[in-house]
Amino acid sequence: MQFESFIGAESALLWGTFLIATIMGAVVNKTNFCTMGAVSDWVNMGDMSRMRAWFLAMAVAMLGVSILEGIGAIDLNGSFPPYRGSQLIWAENLLGGILFGIGMTLASGCGNKTLIRIGGGNLKSIMVLIVIGVIAYFMTNPFSDSDQTLFSIIFYDWIRPLAIDLNSQQDLGSLISSENGATVRLYAGVVIAFLLLLYIFRSADFRGNFDNILGGLVVGFVVLGGWYLSSTIMVTVPDEDPMTLSGYYQEWDMVAESEEGKPSAGGPLSAQSFTFVNPMGQTTGYVSSGFNRAQLTFGIMALFGIIAGSLLWSLISRSFRIEWFNSVGDFANHFIGAILMGFGGVLALGCTIGQGITGISTLAVGSFIAFVGIVFGSALTMKINYYKLVYEEEASFIKALIASLADMKLLPNSLRKLDAV
Repeated sequence: MQFESFIGAESALLWGTFLIATIMGAVVNKTNFCTMGAVSDWVNMGDMSRMRAWFLAMAVAMLGVSILEGIGAIDLNGSFPPYRGSQLIWAENLLGGILFGIGMTLASGCGNKTLIRIGGGNLKSIMVLIVIGVIAYFMTNPFSDSDQTLFSIIFYDWIRPLAIDLNSQQDLGSLISSENGATVRLYAGVVIAFLLLLYIFRSADFRGNFDNILGGLVVGFVVLGGWYLSSTIMVTVPDEDPMTLSGYYQEWDMVAESEEGKPSAGGPLSAQSFTFVNPMGQTTGYVSSGFNRAQLTFGIMALFGIIAGSLLWSLISRSFRIEWFNSVGDFANHFIGAILMGFGGVLALGCTIGQGITGISTLAVGSFIAFVGIVFGSALTMKINYYKLVYEEEASFIKALIASLADMKLLPNSLRKLDAV
């Protein structure tokens, strides 16, 4: 897709993103595609149906990315965020994933679900969005009259030294073969996606559930659509080869006639797809700038699109309901959960969609680590809450934690003080 002007090309990116995000918002609301719900069904009922829907979205996005990269239609090596970066920030991926998993459980849903709930009339999720947005913004942007961010103050000095500098990119293909990384990545992506699909459709219950199949397929294709859209929009430059938006931005002084229409940053113009924590921070910056168009990004338009799509389906299905906190404890859980999601989502470089589907579609090792952290954090929190509910005053947090870790085979049963439930 080639455009005569940068503004035309960028507008196509922004409105195209809004359109496919609107589709995703409507379908996710309709099908109740929910990653936290998937973990909850698995932990509490042993039901893997919604987890299979999540895996289906992963498989579709992974297979699509592998094929499109294999034929040269897209190139995700310089993506935003840098999923395949040569520095493996495994500790940040893991800790961030765990914090995010805990947070989404306390706040009744991940970043994507928060937006879906807003579209459905849930006012609690507006508070969650604002808190995540503020935390995410200051994790990546310095405070006024300072060069310090929340990340540099709280995390950088002790967690960044744990990062591993690789001799290649961190995707599976490059790690297996530095010389033939692209080829190996293609085969690895196809094989992993095929194995996932075999596992997913082994279940007769899943095969018979239209909503789970629809939700997984649409979310997977939307993530793939985001990659394709952001990778293929080009700007025509006289006497030059067409440029990507990111490439044009880097050469702005050489190819543009003025500063008019120049975005505030070039990173968000790179190849990217759906993720929701960092865009919540971007939205905070956009609002605080007085809705300056230079601050508009793929992520912000995706956020607006998800809410719009969810609202549309809520009105069509007559399921729109205003909801508010039912107690002080409910408010506290959502508030603390939002804080943890803000910190965790930025540390992990993404959320259940951003790392669990978008990042994993690139076969980045860090994305798999973050995914494991998210599932572990969420599952552990659910188990602790269940023990405290069953045993009430007898179950202190420590007793519930030990019992939960014993259930997960991470501690010996001899240490537990509460019988398994």
